[in-house]
Amino acid sequence: MLLVRDSMVRKVITVSPETTAAEALKLCREKGIRHLPVLEGGRIVGLISDRDLRLATPALGDPNRAAALEKIRIGDEMSREITTADPEDPIEHAAMAMHERKIGCLPVVEGDELVGIVTASDVMAALVTLVGAHEPGSRLQVEFPNEPGSLAEVAGIIRDQGVNIVSVLSVPSEDDGGSRSVAVIRIATMNPSGVVRSLQEAGFPVLWPPSAPDGSGQGL
Repeated sequence: MLLVRDSMVRKVITVSPETTAAEALKLCREKGIRHLPVLEGGRIVGLISDRDLRLATPALGDPNRAAALEKIRIGDEMSREITTADPEDPIEHAAMAMHERKIGCLPVVEGDELVGIVTASDVMAALVTLVGAHEPGSRLQVEFPNEPGSLAEVAGIIRDQGVNIVSVLSVPSEDDGGSRSVAVIRIATMNPSGVVRSLQEAGFPVLWPPSAPDGSGQGL
């Protein structure tokens, strides 16, 4: 299981409520980051993004921009309602929180201490690892009855072909009222035709890869 602690950045660059917008934007540019946790007395009290800073200041080219950047304090522009993660949270929980709240990062807090930050890019990289997309192999989509033992039967057919399963995800079938599901399976072979044929012969529809004219599965 991939946890937030496996993907978070541990050396977090932070600012204080008294930091100026000019200083914060300079940090974002120099460090190549988009989000800055705001600490006061060692505790996180807010979060500011480069987008927040751009919206709060005059546009590029405005002669008053430099002066405005020096006057604006982060404490006046930061978001105070912060969604955080725990280091032991599963990474998919972090992904769900970002998706539901439409945010780009989660400060990671243990007790009262900021111990890291996880961004949307970090979560995406973790999910790529989780599904084995970086591993050589093929992708199958197999429909099966939403009943105990059905997915195990699919796995057994793949095993009997001498092929290893890299990862499995399961989602409800769009064409049924909950009685069937679709497994997205990554298998460790570049030629899935034998596996596809065996699954089809056992009565499991293979939705991907598409079938060739001779009935064999082709594609990745």
